[in-house]
Amino acid sequence: METVQIEPSISPDRRAVIFVLSLREKDHECSITREALEQHFWLQPGASEARILRTFNDGRKRIFAVAERKLLANPGGRVVVTASDFGTRR
Repeated sequence: METVQIEPSISPDRRAVIFVLSLREKDHECSITREALEQHFWLQPGASEARILRTFNDGRKRIFAVAERKLLANPGGRVVVTASDFGTRR
């Protein structure tokens, strides 16, 4: 399976990062919550948009792996990666 990144963006309410996961020749809009980035990728509360995107990029491989698993488990559903998708809380 091949994943291709299209530039991520911050949701209008700043509570998530929206990204595209390409899987089986189809693009799927996905997102990861800011809470997940704070709990599992050390994003500081109140971080700038640039810092949020940098944190997302730093954890991109793990985030994409989780999103891909969720997409394969529910092919037609919307993928939202949350803190609980990464197991135990820090």
